[in-house]
Amino acid sequence: MPPPLLYYVTDRNAFPGDEPTRQKRLLEKIREAAEAHLDYIQLREKDLTARDLEVLAREAVKIIHESKLRTENRELRTVLLINSRTDVALATNAHGVHLPANDLSPADVRRIGQHTCGADTLVRLTISQACHSPEEVRQAADRQADLALFAPVFEKKDRPGTQPAGLEALRQACQYHIPVLALGGITLENAPTCLASGAAGIAAIRLFQDHNIAEIARRLRS
Repeated sequence: MPPPLLYYVTDRNAFPGDEPTRQKRLLEKIREAAEAHLDYIQLREKDLTARDLEVLAREAVKIIHESKLRTENRELRTVLLINSRTDVALATNAHGVHLPANDLSPADVRRIGQHTCGADTLVRLTISQACHSPEEVRQAADRQADLALFAPVFEKKDRPGTQPAGLEALRQACQYHIPVLALGGITLENAPTCLASGAAGIAAIRLFQDHNIAEIARRLRS
């Protein structure tokens, strides 16, 4: 069985301090995630202006590129996805886009990429899609997203009123021809049950951001 895909979703507002301090801490975490060879990082800073997000994304792209140059295995690559903003992803040479529910379709994103870069230029953005039911995962697969983030699997501590989908729904979601990553209330203790239910990997904010990423990655992969 291949190791699980690992997907870090960023949240700089969870760090203390002023805005420059939070951004600095976030970039440090992105470096940590890249050096631990996480498969994906989603830059999910939805409150930033397009210009500020672009500046932050350029720094993240640079960090990931530097990390790849330092590794002995050049096949290892952390993929940077920009939440919702295809324009920012293209402007910064990020690797792809994460699409929230009810956003553009993957086909729309690919058309935008081709139009922006020229009709003769092949743009292959990696696209993850937010899904909250097995049916939405089926739609993501039909629309040729590259992976689906299924959430919330478990109740989230910061949102105790959120209704979790549960492991049976996750199991149903994993029957389609698309890698499904479990998101929402994931811990080291319950991650194995998600993988046993068919999930191709684990996506999380706090599990990665609040801990030593290399250690979390080692334990999840083992």
